[in-house]
Formats: sequence, structure tokens, C-alpha cells
Amino acid sequence: MTRTVHLLATLVILSLLPRLAFAAEKKEPPRPNIVFVLADDLGSGDLGCYNRASKIPTPNMDRLAAEGMRLTDVHTPSAVCTPTRYGILTGRYCWRTPLKQGVLQGYDPLLIEPGRLTVASLLKKHGYATHAVGKWHLGFGEKNPVDYAKPLRPGPRSVGFDSFFGIPASLDMPPYLYVRDEAPVEAATKMIEASKSRREGGGGFWRAGPIAPSFTHEGVLPRLGDEALTLLEKHAKDGRGKPFFLYLALTAPHTPWMPTAEFRGKSKAGFYGDFTVQVDATVGRVTEALRRLKLAENTLLIVTSDNGAHWTPEDIKKYDHSSSNHRRGQKADAWEGGHRVPFLARWPGKIRAGSTSDELVCLTDVLATCADLVRAKLPADAAEDSESILPVLLREELEWPLHEAVVHHSGGGMFAIRQGDWKLIDGLGSGGFSAPRTEKPKPGGPKGQLYNLAKDPVEKENLYAKEPAVVKRLSALLAKYREQGHSARRLARR
Repeated sequence: MTRTVHLLATLVILSLLPRLAFAAEKKEPPRPNIVFVLADDLGSGDLGCYNRASKIPTPNMDRLAAEGMRLTDVHTPSAVCTPTRYGILTGRYCWRTPLKQGVLQGYDPLLIEPGRLTVASLLKKHGYATHAVGKWHLGFGEKNPVDYAKPLRPGPRSVGFDSFFGIPASLDMPPYLYVRDEAPVEAATKMIEASKSRREGGGGFWRAGPIAPSFTHEGVLPRLGDEALTLLEKHAKDGRGKPFFLYLALTAPHTPWMPTAEFRGKSKAGFYGDFTVQVDATVGRVTEALRRLKLAENTLLIVTSDNGAHWTPEDIKKYDHSSSNHRRGQKADAWEGGHRVPFLARWPGKIRAGSTSDELVCLTDVLATCADLVRAKLPADAAEDSESILPVLLREELEWPLHEAVVHHSGGGMFAIRQGDWKLIDGLGSGGFSAPRTEKPKPGGPKGQLYNLAKDPVEKENLYAKEPAVVKRLSALLAKYREQGHSARRLARR
């Protein structure tokens, strides 16, 4: 009897061995590659998939919307360049640093604090190859001014990137040169005079300063596209299955508006519109390369912008085109036109094609989302203002809104807070480029602005005086965020 039992047990084990071997060999699905394309000063109203009346053809970005998800309520943490880039990479509002308003220049030291967790350093710890291409605009080195004759560290490679190729700051800020990793490709040994903007009949706005002999403003966007494609091709050839993160920070359609000859006249919105068509073509180059190299199926591709467009009321009238998609304001403003941006996400087989979401999202959410993708637990002292949008992208049911609230910050340092349909701005005026930039409260009048965006998406009816309870609640919440960081509920979820 005992011998029979042993024999039966042996036969059962032998029959299970193939299954056990298969289970041992079976691995988790490969982690996705992540390509994050950040346009510079692109408005949601520029894309046809957001604005049917757009005067700018954007077939490549429209195709991404058809193949993935289009998010309609996405905001930058700031309405200008540098603070948003800090927020994207660190998951933290920039006003928690010494930078309370404005942007860095090309000679400023690194803004990201030593040892702070970034998207790149997180993914690198989890086996990703990490690359940055394009506009850096977060500073180099520790001293002001930066000495470009010495190794440019700390810089992108100090905060988790394996490689970097790009320009120091905006395309209209000197020094005008390319940097590869920690050194200029060519020193800025010449000087260039300032140029007036296209609006003033100039060749495209840029400031006077040092320039590398072979550098041309017009050549930057094509060069960045070339560098991105080279990285993708190299990874496809000898990446050995290692996932990669590509942070592709384009320099357009920020000034100077410098479309190459191929794209001039392709829009009905002047040089800005033509430059945006070239941005769309650059996105198309990346998406086509992913397909051609058979990387697309396991790549999460995101396309968004660092703030709203610098598109004035005069531009709107001249071209009958609204870059803000008929929202109030423009780049740098606390109004919606300053910080509401397009956001497209494609991940075949994961993100449903042609889907949309109206969930409130902030670009500080990138870090927590990447942590969610690699199943990493974020430390308590990192990504203070970041929430994972992965459930949104995968259309999972949320138990509560993704954010308790989101804080906006204008180029001039004005704060706003958004919760649900309500938005409170802690002052009068735009806080940015639009007139009036600031206003002094009138005796007995409102000290700030309160809008119900569901009923008043263009922010015309200031309800500050009519809704004192809402003003009090949002003012207290903004003060808590500024003093203590994010909500206790969020920290508990982490």
C-alpha cells in the first residue's frame, strides 16, 4: 500500500514538472519603454484633435489621439518653462525651491537639488537606459555664471540621465550652442546681435550673446529629431531588451519662430503656425521610427507641452486662431490659457484607442506614474506633488478624484488652486503676460478671483465676493499646501 502511494505521488510530481518548469520560465510582461515628448509653448487649441477650428494642421498628433487617449483637463505646475520642467522631473512644485517666479537663463546653475529623486534616476535604478534630448533649461554646474569651458556638472547626467544632447535653455537665450553630456560640442566663440520678433518684422526673436560658429536657430529642431532617432535606432539594434526612457524636450514652437523652408506656408497662423506644423512632423518622425523599429507595441508615448502658447489677443484677431482653445489668457498667466495643455498618451494594447479623460491631471504626476509602472514605492521625501495617472490611462475606476487639488503658479509668481469645478487665484489680473498683469483691489472689492470652470470655462465671472465660503475653504487649502506640502490623504495612499 505504501509503495503504491509513493508510486502515485511520484507520477503526480512527474506530470506537474513541465508546468512547474513553464511557471519558472514564465516572466512578467516586459516593462514599457517610455518616450515623453515635451513641446515648448504649444497650446491645446493648436491641435486639430482638441480644436476643430484650428488653423494649424497636426495630422501626426491627431493620429496619436485616435490611437490612444486624449486628456482634456491637464495642467502644467507653472505657466512658464523652467518651473514646469523641474516639476515634471521631480514631481514637486518649483515654488518649494528658491525659484519663486520667472525662469532660469543659459548661465544659471542647476536647479534640481543634489540627491533629489527624478524620473530619470528612478527609472535608472530599475534597469532603464535613460536619455535626454533637447532643451534642458534647468541649469548646469553650481556657480553663477556657469563656465562653459569646464565640465558641465552637475547637470542632466547628475540627475539620472545616461546621456544628454541639447541646448542649455530656450532657443532665444544665449549661449547658443549644443551640449553633449557634460561639454559643448563646439564653443560659443562668436557673438550674435539680438533679433526682433516676427510680430515686429524681425527674423525671429532672440537675445544678443555668444554663439557657436556653426549654430543656427533654424537647424535646432531638425537636429534634435535626428538625435532622438539615432538613440531609438541604437536601442533597437543593441539594447538587448533593456527598457529605455527618452525625455525629448523640443525647442518649438517657442520663439524664435524658425520653421525650415519645407514648412513655411503650411498653416494659416503665420510663422508660429508653420513652426507648430514642424513640431507635429517631428512627433511624426518619432512615432514612425517606433513603428519601423518594432518598438511601438511596448512603448508608452506621451506628447504634451510645458505651458500654454505665447499667442496674444492681437494674434487671435489677425489669424482667427485660438491657441488656448478659447480659454482666457496665454503663456505665463494664472488664467487657463497659461497652464492648460494638450496631453496625448498611446500604449498599444493597454490604452484604449480613441479614448478620452476629463480627470484633473498635473504634469508633476509623471514621476509617480513612472514609479507605478515599475512597481516602485516612492520615498516620503520625494515627489511631494505627484500622483500616478496610470489608473486614468488604463481606464480603471477611481475611488476618489486623482487630486485633492492642483496648484498653479504664474510666471509673475501669482498662485491659483483648483479643486473640482472651482478655481481660486490669489490676486487680481493675469499674473503673467496678459493685460492687466496685476490690479490693486478696490475699496470693498474682491482681493482675488474665483471661477466655476464648469459654468464659466472662459473665466469671465469673478465669484470671489459672491462665494465667501468657497474662497475661505480654497484659501485655507492653498495655505496648507504652501506650508505643509501635499494632503495627508495622498501621503496615506502612498
